[in-house]
Amino acid sequence: MKRVTSLLAAAALLALAAPCSARATDLFSARSLRPTPVLNDDTIIVRLPNQAVMTLYVKNKAQLRQLQNYKLDSLMTVLNGYISQAEAAGKNSSSGEVTTEFYPAKDHPGAGVPEQIRITVRNEDAQGKPQKPTAERVDVTLGRVGNIRVEENKDEHGNGHVSIHIDNDGKKEVDRDSLRLARRQREANRSSQSAFGMDLGLNALVNKSNYSSGQPIDLRPFGSRYVSLYWRYAQRLGSKGSPMYLLLGPEFSFNNFMLDNDTRFVSNTSLISGQPNYTTVERVGYNLEKSKLAMSSVNLPVMLQANLRDKEYHKTFRLAAGGFVGYRLGTHTKLKYDQDGDTRKDKDRGSYNLEDFQYGLQGSIGFRKVDLFAKYHLNQLFKDNRGPQAQSLSFGVSFFGID
Repeated sequence: MKRVTSLLAAAALLALAAPCSARATDLFSARSLRPTPVLNDDTIIVRLPNQAVMTLYVKNKAQLRQLQNYKLDSLMTVLNGYISQAEAAGKNSSSGEVTTEFYPAKDHPGAGVPEQIRITVRNEDAQGKPQKPTAERVDVTLGRVGNIRVEENKDEHGNGHVSIHIDNDGKKEVDRDSLRLARRQREANRSSQSAFGMDLGLNALVNKSNYSSGQPIDLRPFGSRYVSLYWRYAQRLGSKGSPMYLLLGPEFSFNNFMLDNDTRFVSNTSLISGQPNYTTVERVGYNLEKSKLAMSSVNLPVMLQANLRDKEYHKTFRLAAGGFVGYRLGTHTKLKYDQDGDTRKDKDRGSYNLEDFQYGLQGSIGFRKVDLFAKYHLNQLFKDNRGPQAQSLSFGVSFFGID
């Protein structure tokens, strides 16, 4: 934007949008331009022969390139005519403001002009109150290019200063920018990528059966939480543009099984000499605020994923399925209850006869930016004949992860 060509393009644009006293022939003449130093990459200042100063602000270079879709000579003629009509209407307005909409694309088909132009003329003083025209402000909307705000002020010596601000706030329109589209295409065509992610969800126990005379395993649905932190690597399968990926990477998971009905897990010693201990669920004689079994493990999932995108390379639908293997790292139980007016917290570490090796099936389904997951343990939660028989099921929402 610091090159002379950018300055010439900016000056031509300003001639179209600002109702200043400079003629179009002055703006398109290279000898008539005396540019002042650029303040930053987003600012262009042009000083015209009549001492008027024009300042152009843009958010990025892409916004300036978008203006090349319009024919400047045709747009200048059309826009100047519309501004004159709006100014004439503003002088007759008692409120000091008038808004007029024009549709140049319909009035002049094939002329390379915007589909809509909305001009608002406001006559305001320094405090923003309506008054006789001493300062003039014109807002122009050039179709999909964005909003152009033209501010013209004159000092006591008659020197003019015109500022034009281009702003495009619509995210949908920004996404259509060619540079952003190229970046998304480049990311979508990568053969491999990796990212960190997190799963948040709930645990449930299925296919349950009690051991010996123990109490049933009844869980609190919203207290039995599941958390997983993972690093995922995705390798494209097939040629460029293929939607199929191989996903793998380690994860650390934390399973909480919160018991209901004032029960707790207990590890008992067998009454028969030489027999191993076993785990049961027992009811206590007091109210339990919290009774849970917590287990941490490290897993390695391997899945196949179909990752579909639309024509603009936005992710749309994803489906992944596969399995996992893992190993239990640690286990503990925690009780929380009131005793004699005091809150007690009992924590006990031990294996509680849980299976050390884990394996099962897992998958995920996603649409746009929302992903849901499910994980089913094929192995029993407790070792055979050492505790209640049940299998763990986890499900919930995934965050971050592969884009």
